Amino acid sequence: MERLEGYVSHIIYRNAENGYTVFELQAEEEVTCVGSFPSLDEGETLALSGGFTEHSVYGRQFKVTSWQAVTPEDTLGMERYLGSGAIRGVGMALAARIVRRFGRDTFRIIEEEPERLAEIRGISERKAMDIAVQMEEKRDMRQAMIYLQKYGISNTLAVRIYETYQDRLYRVLEENPYQLADDIEGIGFKKADELASRLGILMDSEYRIRCGIQYALQQASGEGHIYLPKPVLVRRAAALLEVGEEAVEDQLSNLTLERRIVSVRDGDAVNCYAAAFYYAELSCARMLLELSAAVLSGGAEEDAALCRRLEALQKEEGIELDALQKRAVLESVRNSLFILTGGPGTGKTTTINMMIRYFVSEGLDLFLAAPTGRAARRMTEATGYEARTVHRMLELSGAAPEENRRASFQRNEDNPLEADVIIVDEMSMVDIYLFQALLKAVSPGTRLILVGDDNQLPSVGPGQVLHDLIASGAFPVVCLERIFRQAGESDIVVNAHRINRGEPIGLDNKSRDFFFLERSSIPVIYKHMIQLIREKLPPYVQADPYEIQVLTPMRRGALGVETLNGILQTYLNPADPSKKEARIGETLFREGDKVMQTRNDYQLEWEVVSRYGIPVDHGVGVFNGDTGMIKEIDEGAQAVTVEYDEGRRVTYGFSQAEEIELAYAVTIHKAQGSEYPAVIMPLLGGPRLLMNRNLLYTGVTRARDCVTILGSRQAVEEMIANVSEAKRYSSLDKRIRELKGEFCSH
Repeated sequence: MERLEGYVSHIIYRNAENGYTVFELQAEEEVTCVGSFPSLDEGETLALSGGFTEHSVYGRQFKVTSWQAVTPEDTLGMERYLGSGAIRGVGMALAARIVRRFGRDTFRIIEEEPERLAEIRGISERKAMDIAVQMEEKRDMRQAMIYLQKYGISNTLAVRIYETYQDRLYRVLEENPYQLADDIEGIGFKKADELASRLGILMDSEYRIRCGIQYALQQASGEGHIYLPKPVLVRRAAALLEVGEEAVEDQLSNLTLERRIVSVRDGDAVNCYAAAFYYAELSCARMLLELSAAVLSGGAEEDAALCRRLEALQKEEGIELDALQKRAVLESVRNSLFILTGGPGTGKTTTINMMIRYFVSEGLDLFLAAPTGRAARRMTEATGYEARTVHRMLELSGAAPEENRRASFQRNEDNPLEADVIIVDEMSMVDIYLFQALLKAVSPGTRLILVGDDNQLPSVGPGQVLHDLIASGAFPVVCLERIFRQAGESDIVVNAHRINRGEPIGLDNKSRDFFFLERSSIPVIYKHMIQLIREKLPPYVQADPYEIQVLTPMRRGALGVETLNGILQTYLNPADPSKKEARIGETLFREGDKVMQTRNDYQLEWEVVSRYGIPVDHGVGVFNGDTGMIKEIDEGAQAVTVEYDEGRRVTYGFSQAEEIELAYAVTIHKAQGSEYPAVIMPLLGGPRLLMNRNLLYTGVTRARDCVTILGSRQAVEEMIANVSEAKRYSSLDKRIRELKGEFCSH
C-alpha cells in the first residue's frame, strides 16, 4: 500500500451518481488519480492510500483505495492562493517558485519588501510592485480563501463565497454553513453538509435539518413531483439526515412559518411544497385564467360567418375535416386559450394545418413551437411553416457570472412575444417552469393553442402540465378520437390505440410496419438487434443506421441502456485508427458515436458553421434529450465536440462530459417528443412500475415507419395489462379551480 499527499489541481471527470472521479493530484509531482469520492473539489488537500497501475490508454495512474481530507500546510495554502488566478500574471509554476524561495515568509515579503520578488526568475521590478499592489487590494479575499481551503473549498468556489458574504463570511460559517446552500448556486445540501461536518456542526443541528428538508423536496422535483405529502416528506428527510421524524416535523413547522415551505391542506392530508414550486403553479393558474378571460368572438352571426369561412377554406385546400376537427378549428378561433389532444393518426396535424391556413388568411402573425429541436423540426415539416423550440422562441440568454446574471428568457411580461397566435406542440413534455416562462411572454389578447397527447409519459421536469390543464375542466378542450383511413392502414397506429385501451395487439407478423420476434436468450436478442440496425431495417425504412433507435424501459440490467450502449457501440462504431477516442470516467467515447445530452444546460454555448468552417449562427442552451454525434475528440485540449440537430456544435471539456452519454439505446422516457424511422424495443421483463401500458404506448408511438419488439410475448401482454404508474404529485388543476372560483365570485 502506497501513500500520497497533495492537493487536487484539476478534476478531469466526475460521475455525480456514484462519485467515481478522475483527477490530477499535485504532490511532489503531478499524478493522475482515480477512485470514488462522495464529493471533491479542486483545491482540496488529500492524503491517499492505494497503488499505481498502468492503464492501456492513459498510462500510469494511482488507484485510490482509501483517503482523508487534511488541513494544508501554510506554505501550500499560500502557493495555491497565488497560483489560483487571484493575482493577475501569477500562475501555478511562478507561485511555486515564489513560495519555494520565501517559505512561510512569502506574504510578509510581498507586503513589506516587494522589491525582493525581483530576485526570482521571471519577475521584473515592475511586476513585483504590481503583485504587491494586487495583494494589498485583495488582502481580505486572500485571508478568506486560505481559511476556506482548510475545509476543502476550491479557489473558484471560495471567491464566490467571499463575494457573496464579504466580512460576514466567518460568522455565516460558524453559525450556519447551510446558508451557503440557499445563497450560492453550485453549493447544494451535500456540499454544505460536508463543510458543516468539518466545522463541527452537530448532526441534529436545526440548520442541518432545515436544509435537509429543503433538499428532500429538491430531490423529489427531480422525480417530477411539485410537492410531497407531509408524511412522505418527513419520512424521506429523516432517512436522509439520519435523525428522528419528530425533529424533522419541528423544523418543517419553522420552515412553514418562514414561508420557505408552503403547507396546503387537501381534505385530511397536508401537502408540502418548496415555495418556488407552489408559487409557480399559482402564477401559471392566474396567468391562464387572465389569458382565457379575453373573449375573441361571439354571437350567432359571427359564428355563422366563421363556419362559412371554414367551409370555403376546406374547398380551397382540398381538405375535408370531420366534426371534431371542425369543432377544434372553430374553438381555436373563438377562444384565446384552447387545448387540442388526441393519439396518433387522429388528424392533429391536419387540424393544426387548417388552423394555420385560417389565421394566415386573416393576416395574423403566427408562431409555432415545440419543446425539443426534433419535435420543432417535425412540426416544420408537417406544416410548411417554421417552428422553433420554446427556448429559442422565448430568446434564452446565457448566464454571465461576471455580471452576477443567471440564464434567463428575454421574452417575458415586460417584453412579450409579438404574435397574434402561438401554437405549441408536444405539450406533454413541457414542465411547470418552462410553462411559466411561456405564459409570462404571452400577453392577453394573444391566442395560445396547446397541442399534445395526454396518454404520453409526463415531462422529465417537475409537473404534468397538459394532464392538469385538461383535468381542471376550466378551458375548452377537443380530444380527437377517429383514426383516419390512411393512418388506420398502419399497425403502429392501430396497435398504439389498442395498447391505450388495454386490448391485445397483433403479434403474428402479418403487418408491414409492426413486427414481433420472440426471443428468450439475451445474447440472441443482442445478435438480432445488431442485424436489424446494420442490415435489415436501413433499406426497409430508407434510413441510415444512425437514425434507427433502440428504446428500452430501463437504465440498468442486461437490456438497459448502460449495457446496450456498450454492445451497440462495439458493432455500430467499432474502434478504428482514424477515429480518436477517450475514456472519460467509465465511458469510452469515440468519434462518430451517437450521444445524448442528459440535463438542461442553459449556459452551454453552441454555434453553426458553414461548409467552409465560418460561424453563421450561435446561441446558448442544450437540453435534456437532445441527440447528436461526436465530431471530434481533442486529447490535448481535453475536449469533445458534438454536433446536434440543425448543425449546432457544442464543445465539452472532459470534466463536462458527464452531461452526455452514449445514445444508441435510450430510455423510452428520454425519447419523448422524438420520432424515428424505425424503433427496436427489447422487452423481456423488469420492474412493474416501469413495465406498464403508458410506457409501451409511448415507445410504440415514437416510430414513424416500423416497430420491432424483440423478446417475450408475456412481457408485452403484462405491460398492456399493467396500468400502474409512478404517482406524480402535482396540483396545477387544483390551483386553477380555486382561482377560477375567486374570479367568478368577483
